[in-house]
Amino acid sequence: MIKHQKFFITGGAGFIGSNLAMRLLKSGNYVTIFDNLSRKGSEENLKWLKSENNGTLNVIINDIRNKKALEESIPHHNIIYHTAAQVSADTSIQNPVDDFEININGTLNILEVIRKSPKNKILIHISTNKVYRPVEKDKIIERKLRYSLKNISGLNENEYLEFFSPYGCSKGAADQYVNDYHRVFNLNTVVLRQSAIYGPRQFGKEEQGWIAHIYKQALSDKLVKIFGNGKQVRDILFIDDLIDAYFKVVENIKITNGQSYNIGGGLKNSLSILEFINFLEKRLNKKIKKKFVDWRPADQRIFISNCLKAKKDFNWEPKINYQTGLIFLENWLKEIKM
Repeated sequence: MIKHQKFFITGGAGFIGSNLAMRLLKSGNYVTIFDNLSRKGSEENLKWLKSENNGTLNVIINDIRNKKALEESIPHHNIIYHTAAQVSADTSIQNPVDDFEININGTLNILEVIRKSPKNKILIHISTNKVYRPVEKDKIIERKLRYSLKNISGLNENEYLEFFSPYGCSKGAADQYVNDYHRVFNLNTVVLRQSAIYGPRQFGKEEQGWIAHIYKQALSDKLVKIFGNGKQVRDILFIDDLIDAYFKVVENIKITNGQSYNIGGGLKNSLSILEFINFLEKRLNKKIKKKFVDWRPADQRIFISNCLKAKKDFNWEPKINYQTGLIFLENWLKEIKM
């Protein structure tokens, strides 16, 4: 566990950011969260962070599009985790300008502030598997409940980058800006291309955070809307495993500096929507109401992370299987009565 550093977390009241902040605070660290509180559940997460910790929590309610606010705060910190983003492909289609300004301009603001600050800061940038080209149809097998990859267990960091949807473009551009600032300006950066993350503090919505959203719908006997045929597959990763990766990339910065890594649950933790619904029906002992609707634009049929590079470089791999992790999520959803 990293200690005796000053941490700055953009989006620190979000699902991932708040879990990261709490882990750091419980170890007695100084943590600043920088968040505009626009996401559903962010105010509840902020109350949770303030309720119990052993460290020092500093809260800045502001927006990463505000460069002056970043200039006043980032220079006082050693390690920056950039988790703030516009995170929905659907929303990016509805409002591509906002998506651009948050994901590209916001990230560029952070990079510029770090570039002009005292050296030796570390930036961990949170990217997505949406930066990769969708898998070609001839490399996919369609089965009864899911799509599968032909002849490989997962996709590694050598896959072609190709952006679909404004969200894919903005996250992909930000991803590449971070890598280029390492090359050109010698900043200490790591890019993490994440698959579907789930766990407590995730206030999922239909357009983003699908695991928590479907679980909530099932628990409350509400309709689950399935886009496409429901066979689309993602590898899912429990939040605690993700935070472990966040710490390990910093602890091994001499190796990870300037690198991009896939971070996901891998083949053993891959699920289609139909398989997830089957899991829930058995788990909750009831039929789930569902309705099939048209595919969403740019929806990938399948993405499963190959995380061998992370294993090799900083000895990380998932520890919590999805059967266990989903029960942790269920217990939290019941606890807060969602």
